[in-house]
Amino acid sequence: MTQSVEHAIAAFEPHFPLAVALSGGADSVALLVACAQKWSHRAGAGGLYAIHVNHNLQSAATQFEAHCRALCAQLNVPLIVQSVDANPASGQSPEDAARQARYKAFSAATQNQSAPSIASIAIAQHADDQIETLLLALSRGAGLAGLSAMPAQWERDGISYHRPFLQVAGADIRGWLDQQNLPITPRFIEDPTNADARFTRNRIRAQLMPVLRAVFPQCLDTFTRSSRHAAEAEGLLQELARDDWQRVGSAADCNLQALQSLSRARQANVLRFWLKTQYATIPSTVQLQELQRQLQACTTRGHRIHLKVGSGFVQRRGKVLTWYNQPVFLL
Repeated sequence: MTQSVEHAIAAFEPHFPLAVALSGGADSVALLVACAQKWSHRAGAGGLYAIHVNHNLQSAATQFEAHCRALCAQLNVPLIVQSVDANPASGQSPEDAARQARYKAFSAATQNQSAPSIASIAIAQHADDQIETLLLALSRGAGLAGLSAMPAQWERDGISYHRPFLQVAGADIRGWLDQQNLPITPRFIEDPTNADARFTRNRIRAQLMPVLRAVFPQCLDTFTRSSRHAAEAEGLLQELARDDWQRVGSAADCNLQALQSLSRARQANVLRFWLKTQYATIPSTVQLQELQRQLQACTTRGHRIHLKVGSGFVQRRGKVLTWYNQPVFLL
């Protein structure tokens, strides 16, 4: 079931110091206001902070930053502003470039002398965002990891990240914010890019979500429940992969014979685990299938395996499989 803002914040117990990721939009403003109300005694001085990341991608960026500064001044919450270059590299999507720049900025903000040792960062993504993420994953033919959508809590670069609103409907967040007596006008800034139909997520929000709500009125509850089920199943697969890795792992490589002794499904599972944990590489479905085909055919000492996987190559070296980020030609 979806939650109210009050219930979500009451259940939110992060480690301090805590920073709220503040974009200036309605959701992040509501999260900061709710946190400031709950922990008014902890603003600053090792307690509550806000982080604003200026992506420098649109003319409204300066307006967003100015609004965040004014809001934090009114709430008496120290604000850290990180300015980044979020322009995408060749072949990179604008969304991914902005996301990567944002997390780098968050990590850098934790080293800010005015807010030492930030332990937790709260992000205001909510139940509607979760459904959009699930639909995007479905459109890509994602597995359990993708269908798990966004986790409510995770670790990255030594920081604990939280999404306390993940079971709160976006409309309920705005309704709650409308009821707050904020000493600032406007209460939040609308991001102009949210109406840009070039972005798939925006088309889902504007065109698909109203239809889903009409056909499946409880979709926020039922779809997010499915994502939680997928996340539980993915967690079990990761536990199994860690156990299998103890059998097939040889330093950072895979023992060929032990790998071949596994069922096809467990073999695929531990291969994904190996490539991700040891080499930060995620194989495509086609690459993984071809790797398994070559493994099945590898029955002689001289059989060669050399396959492009991710940004590098999987190769056989004697009794193990290894991965290189550039080809190694064996004599």
